[in-house]
Amino acid sequence: MSYDPSPSYPHHPPPPYPPHATTHHATTHQTPRHQAPSHRAPARRAPRRDPLGHHSDLRILRSAYRWQRRTATLTALGYFTLFLVLSAYAPGFMTGTVVDGLPTGLLLALVQLPVTWLAIALYEQTARRRVDPLADRIRKEAELDARREAGR
Repeated sequence: MSYDPSPSYPHHPPPPYPPHATTHHATTHQTPRHQAPSHRAPARRAPRRDPLGHHSDLRILRSAYRWQRRTATLTALGYFTLFLVLSAYAPGFMTGTVVDGLPTGLLLALVQLPVTWLAIALYEQTARRRVDPLADRIRKEAELDARREAGR
């Protein structure tokens, strides 16, 4: 499974917002209220975007997170299941010795701890490489959307 970190849509940063009307200074020319100014600039609106819930990055984030959970879970539980199956169906193998006095079953049981650490390391690595960058990008876009909506 290959992951393309680039967004599936053309990303354009939002245009700068015009300054608020409260930033006028008292020294500027003021038109009486009953007269409309003749040189009023047209109001600019931000382009309409899809709501964040329908965003394609959320689908990518969900699949990356799902892949992350499955990898870590199958690593730890897969090894433990293999250990249980060998214990139940291959007792001769499990009671055999690897080195003097160390049975294969005990060695495989001791290897369970490093396998669990490996599952945790895989989980953290996939979080840093795949899930966290996507979540950060979506979080920043949500903050921009919230600011944009608050400004309306």
